[in-house]
Amino acid sequence: MSALELTIAELGQAYRKGDASPVEVTEAALQRIAAIDSRLNSFVTITAELARQQAKQAQDELARGQDRGPLHGVPVAVKDLYATKGIRTTAHSRVLLNWIPDEDCTAVAKLTQAGTVMLGKLAMHEFAYGGPGPDSAFPPARNPWNTECVTGGSSSGSGAALAARLCFGSLGSDTGGSIRNPANLCGITGIKPSYGLVSRHGVVPLSWSLDHCGPMARTVEDCAILLQAIAGHDPLDPASAEVPIPDYRGALQASVRGLRLGVPRSWFEEGEGTEAEILQAFEDALRVLRDAGAVTVEIDGTVFMEARAANTTILVCEAYSWHEETLRARPQDYGSSVRDRLREGALLSAADYIQAQRARAAITAQVRSVLRDVDAIVSPAGPRVASTFKDFDPELTYKTPSYTNVFNLTGLPAMSVPCGFSATGLPIGLQIAGRPFDEPTVLRLGHMYQQATDWHTRAPTLD
Repeated sequence: MSALELTIAELGQAYRKGDASPVEVTEAALQRIAAIDSRLNSFVTITAELARQQAKQAQDELARGQDRGPLHGVPVAVKDLYATKGIRTTAHSRVLLNWIPDEDCTAVAKLTQAGTVMLGKLAMHEFAYGGPGPDSAFPPARNPWNTECVTGGSSSGSGAALAARLCFGSLGSDTGGSIRNPANLCGITGIKPSYGLVSRHGVVPLSWSLDHCGPMARTVEDCAILLQAIAGHDPLDPASAEVPIPDYRGALQASVRGLRLGVPRSWFEEGEGTEAEILQAFEDALRVLRDAGAVTVEIDGTVFMEARAANTTILVCEAYSWHEETLRARPQDYGSSVRDRLREGALLSAADYIQAQRARAAITAQVRSVLRDVDAIVSPAGPRVASTFKDFDPELTYKTPSYTNVFNLTGLPAMSVPCGFSATGLPIGLQIAGRPFDEPTVLRLGHMYQQATDWHTRAPTLD
């Protein structure tokens, strides 16, 4: 088996046994990127020389017994809105096409301290907001399972690169589902942590009160390893929470027996509903969880349906406030998709924003009330499998259940893990959400599910 097929956890073991080396693995990753990424467009910038330097440093350190932990020597890449010192950070837009930051954002600095190898910066939806438009600064990332299909957004390159085995881990951002959507549609794992758990300092914002930064990888265990490295209080982020950081990887081994899982089935039929294949995969996943001793409890889905309007209003207002000056001065530098969406913010009033925040407070209270009776909330990660670019309809999100944004609105941890495939061979995801800062329970449930199934081990054929 190629080293590129290994998980982060397995790669770390291989390094320490002498079965693989950071230099060899990094070179293999760079060669694979060169060979196939022209079909995926997952990378915006490839930092080959930096990667080789960091891999050599990691290899030398490990040989001397200077072990920085499970990420030491592991090749990663990050969404191109994470500021990287001396490396252009574009947010996939002409607006920032030539921006070269003077310092790393906090999350990237923490990855560097952990000894990771930076392969480059990954494609995204422009400013994490526009869809896969044809007129943005770079071509949109394509889904490795079918390159005629979208990846989901906005962390599109992260989903594509991980599924294609171009890197071992990534950092994405999530304002309404932008980690979980590509995780779902690309068949990988991604967790949006609790609001404030991971610093956003140095990350290009979309919506200050909804933005979350978090890890994406192939397995829950790998996400736990990445989260351990980047979580923690940062005084440079005003929203950063001062909370204890538990041992996320260690928590994976605890039993799920007796955990109560809330299932809001009435939500699944909102609007045009959820595809039958996805509902079947979800029910199959519930059986696996029940077989492990978890208990499923039917809960009312009404409050989850009410979140979309408040989330959308807050996002639009906050995004417009950040872009207003540049949007007026340089509208031509934005792609049409993001430009049109940003301009909607000019049509909303302070009253609209305040009413949305009031609704947010009420919805958050109701969802947290539900979580007093259950340990986690489970649902499909999305209502549809990936569409083709030709058939992509941005309005469809308003016609079907939006499973992700309620957990941005409420700031709760939520994760997508692979739980099946459609008849056309496209991935299907399961979403697990939990109480504030109870990432250990969310991760534990996802890990148990992956120990009992093999969906997360499957890879697209691209060679």
